[in-house]
Amino acid sequence: MDAANTMRADVVVIGGGPAGMSAAIAAKEAGAEEVAIIEREPRLSGILQQCIHNGFGLHKFKEELTGPEYGQRYEEMVSQLGITVLTDTMAVDITSGRTVTAVSKERGYFTIMAGAVVLAMGCREKSRGALNIPGTRPAGVFTAGTAQKLVNIKGYMPGKKIVILGSGDIGLIMARRMTLEGAEVKAVCEIMEDSGGLTRNIVQCLRDFDIPLMLRHTVVEIHGKKRVEGVTVARVDENLKPVPGTEEYIECDTLMLSVGLIPENELSKKAGVEIDPKTRGPVVDENRQTKISGIFACGNVVKVHELVDFVSDEGETAGRAAALYAQGKPLSSEDGKSRQGSSVKQQEQKKGVRYLSGENGNDNTVICTICPMGCEITVDAELKTTGNTCKRGERFAVQEVTAPERTLTTTMCAQGGIMVPVKTDRPVPREKLYECMKEINCRTLILPIEAGNIIIENIGETGANVIAARSFI
Repeated sequence: MDAANTMRADVVVIGGGPAGMSAAIAAKEAGAEEVAIIEREPRLSGILQQCIHNGFGLHKFKEELTGPEYGQRYEEMVSQLGITVLTDTMAVDITSGRTVTAVSKERGYFTIMAGAVVLAMGCREKSRGALNIPGTRPAGVFTAGTAQKLVNIKGYMPGKKIVILGSGDIGLIMARRMTLEGAEVKAVCEIMEDSGGLTRNIVQCLRDFDIPLMLRHTVVEIHGKKRVEGVTVARVDENLKPVPGTEEYIECDTLMLSVGLIPENELSKKAGVEIDPKTRGPVVDENRQTKISGIFACGNVVKVHELVDFVSDEGETAGRAAALYAQGKPLSSEDGKSRQGSSVKQQEQKKGVRYLSGENGNDNTVICTICPMGCEITVDAELKTTGNTCKRGERFAVQEVTAPERTLTTTMCAQGGIMVPVKTDRPVPREKLYECMKEINCRTLILPIEAGNIIIENIGETGANVIAARSFI
């Protein structure tokens, strides 16, 4: 082994997303002297870079942040602790003896001898190939995450007339994002009888914009040769099979797929880690240690989580345990168990949500998005509420019926085509969203800029300022 191309570290974390960053921070704070993060992208934060919407950090920071804001907070902690960060670097192999092989343009082919390894590679989307949808293979079929990256990072619009298959959170969020950018979202089709997304996303991404949610429907054919021209959707029976005679053609130029996520575990398998056939992630104990001694796993590489806050919690458990292992100290079981129990309990609060619109609801019935419980609250003519379980829900419902407000999150183009995530520093009237978007899209940013800097004051005369959600120095 070439000593010049060999590094040593107490803890090596593979993946620089929320799980990886929190694991590295916890490992450093638990006494690991040399902690290294391997990240294939040019900067840390992983998928958070393209998740410009808000809703992050309510559990970890007790405030609502966008994905870039949440990621930058962890990036700053990584920097302050002196953790080694290897960006633009791909981990290509890992042995059961905790030798990590990686490659980068700067270092070439090199190895890291690790006292402990934390797997935090995240997950990937299921593609069209996993669905077996009949039809040709025209341009215009994207996974929702790919479309999200095109719009929020690259500044490209995938299409103008959209059908979304699957009502997972990414699909719901992209329905809103594409609508605000001027596209027409024809429908969101969901094969199950309930949406797979969080309550707040059903309300603020579909109901706000009158986007149809077609439950128990799926796409049975894609039309078009060079470009998607339309799709045929059909209702499904109790066995999830299309019902003959229920087919409906929808004209569109883009089909987005939001049909599930799969843990990214090629490296885990190379190390000989046992994979759970149900979650498709590593089998781990309460400390997130796999069956291979000294190799830990956390976050979406273990199982797909609904909230990034829970991913960070799990990263802390894995990172702390990895540091103890690398130092030859016994692992604690109580901390891992308590954190796991809290996370699971909070995730189980999610439930199927009816799509309250048209015949299924009325103008005075709202779904509360203050917490994951998703209470259905009715407000009468005297603004008295029923159905809420707390005072915050009561206030939310009255506001929602009398003068609904939303925090606007979007991007602004800077010189060089760089897309900068921005948001309003307070909610704006819902009916003002399009007006605010139009004003934002007419501007070009000048870099450098720091998170929190005011870009547009009193946008649309709403009293809200548009601020940068991430630093570009």
